This record gives sequence, structure tokens and C-alpha cells, in this order.
Amino acid sequence: MVEIYGEAIGTFILVLLGNGVVAGNVLNKTKGGNTGWIMITLGWGLAVTIAVYASGIMGPAHLNPAVTIAMAAVGALPWSSVPGYILAQMAGAMLASVFVWAHYYPHWEETKDPGTILATFSTGPAIRHTASNVIGEAIGTAILIIVVMAMGPNNLTSGLGPMVVGFVVTSVGLSLGGTTGYAINPARDLGPRIMHAILPIANKGDSDWGYAWIPVVGPILGAVVGALLYNMALALI
Repeated sequence: MVEIYGEAIGTFILVLLGNGVVAGNVLNKTKGGNTGWIMITLGWGLAVTIAVYASGIMGPAHLNPAVTIAMAAVGALPWSSVPGYILAQMAGAMLASVFVWAHYYPHWEETKDPGTILATFSTGPAIRHTASNVIGEAIGTAILIIVVMAMGPNNLTSGLGPMVVGFVVTSVGLSLGGTTGYAINPARDLGPRIMHAILPIANKGDSDWGYAWIPVVGPILGAVVGALLYNMALALI
């Protein structure tokens, strides 16, 4: 139960701060408006670092169903733990979305574009191209999982791991995130998307359910393939 709570609180912090920086950038009449993609990617990287530090004392701090499934696929986590972890991650992401909505409450009314509003909850492609979008999400997540798995063999100084994870999320965002918004985490995208559909948000449009499967399937495929490839490479050393 402690590990499940850690997954919930960590994902809550991750999404609160991550979607918070997006909202601060794109919603009208905020003090952080229009500071750009670099600020968003930096904000997400810091959000990941802080979330992993906060939850890492309670468990593995996956905070991402794709990571959880990949770890189970390579035998680093019992499959029996997977449903509880994922439910906790989804719950944390959904609750965080409510807090983002409440925090920026008057700014939804000031923002008229439904697409901009959806972007503060979930991701969307710069160019809608199914195969490319899936591959993009898969590649970004594969890089993430490979770095996470490589931290052990690299014998990192205690407490440095969360910073490395934050660095790789920032790097993926800067280098690869411009195509899909780099969800690289099904809970980070699907949980807030559900809340976007439910919450009484001023000026919102539809939740783009036609795209919603891509930031779920792409990251899971990428994480599993990345974990398997890493283990295969490690076995050759």
C-alpha cells in the first residue's frame, strides 16, 4: 500500500506541476504567458525530478504505466503489482487535473480557443499522422526507459537518480517533443483528458478521443521494446 500511495502522490505532483507550466504559458492573462516551448520542457523536467524525489522513498516511483508495464515485462516487477500501480497513477493524474483547473480558474474564461485549453490537459500532434505520431511517442519513451534502466549499472551517487530522469525528460522534450507534445506516459495524458471531458471548463471543446489512444499505445510499445533491447544489450557485455 505504501508503494501504491507513492505512485499516486508522485503522479499527482508530476501532472500538477507539468500541466501547470503548460497552463501558465498558454492561458490568457497569466504572468507566465508566452514564455515558450523551452520553458514548458524545462518545467516538465523539473516536475518529474521533484515528483520522483517526493515519491521515491515510498516505492520505485515509476509514475508512468509504460514504465510499470516495461519493468514487469523484463521481470523487474511482479505482474500482480501492475494493476495497483496503474490505478494509482491514473488517480493521481486525474486529481492533479482538478487542482490545475481550480488554480487557473478565472483564466479559462479569458481563453477562447478550445485547442489551447485542451493542451493544458493532454497532448496533441503538430501534424496528425497516425504512424509517425505512434512512432514518435514510442521512441521518446524508449529513450526514457533505457536511461532509467541504465542508472543501476552506472552506480549513480545516492539521490542523483531523480535528477537524471528529469534531465532525460527535458532532453526528449527539446529534441523529440515538438511533433506530439511528448506524452511518453499514458497516465499523464489519459487521466487529464478524462477530466477535461468531465470538468465544467469554460470555453472547452471536445477532448479529441480519436487521438487519445496514441499517447497510451505508443509509450507502452516504446517502453517495452526499449527495456527488452536494453536487457539484450546488457546480456552481451
